[in-house]
Amino acid sequence: MQHRMKVVVADDHPVILLGAEQALMKFPDVEVVARAGQSTELIKVLQTVPADVLVTDLAMPGGQYGDGLPLISYILRHFSGLRIVVLTMLENAALLKRLGEIGVIAVVNKSDDLAHIGLAVRHVMRDLPYASPSVRASLATLRMNAGGKTDEVILSRRELEVVRLFVSGMTVKEISTQLNRSIKTISTQKNMAMRKLGLERDSELLQYAQGNGLMNLSSGGRERQTAPE
Repeated sequence: MQHRMKVVVADDHPVILLGAEQALMKFPDVEVVARAGQSTELIKVLQTVPADVLVTDLAMPGGQYGDGLPLISYILRHFSGLRIVVLTMLENAALLKRLGEIGVIAVVNKSDDLAHIGLAVRHVMRDLPYASPSVRASLATLRMNAGGKTDEVILSRRELEVVRLFVSGMTVKEISTQLNRSIKTISTQKNMAMRKLGLERDSELLQYAQGNGLMNLSSGGRERQTAPE
């Protein structure tokens, strides 16, 4: 009898959780063995339930282990034999690129047909990359905007500090007051960070910060995407 791939599904939206599970049930070689709604529950499941693949939402706040890239990095470090398929609504190309840089080879956008989840599971079990159509389009846009360059994005400490405060809800004027820098300097640092990340709109910056876990970090915390000033 053919081995069925054991899959854990994690998402903080019950409707998406159910939809992903139903989509996977259409693949006879896939078996959903557990579900989770946030990171605390997810890590407990992974510690107790044998699984081949994790299909997980990227933005899944509320748990002890956070969400976004910090959670994915934690799972990659502590569950080395587990394959990961990221399921997300975020379309920011820089964020998708970061997922690839930390070791995620399969990403499915929730706006695409959910059948792509099962296809992604089959691919990662063979150690092959997979991207659903919307994800491929976003990555293609990033390559075009970058002129083919693939260098990792490095933000200075001050740029990252400004980004964190901005996505926390502060205005450029409020940030300038708190950091004791001119409004022009803060605006320049914010715009420089966005250019480095390939972002054009504030909404894209919020998406990027959400996916990278920057929303959950204090302005004094450390982030590995920084460089000396």
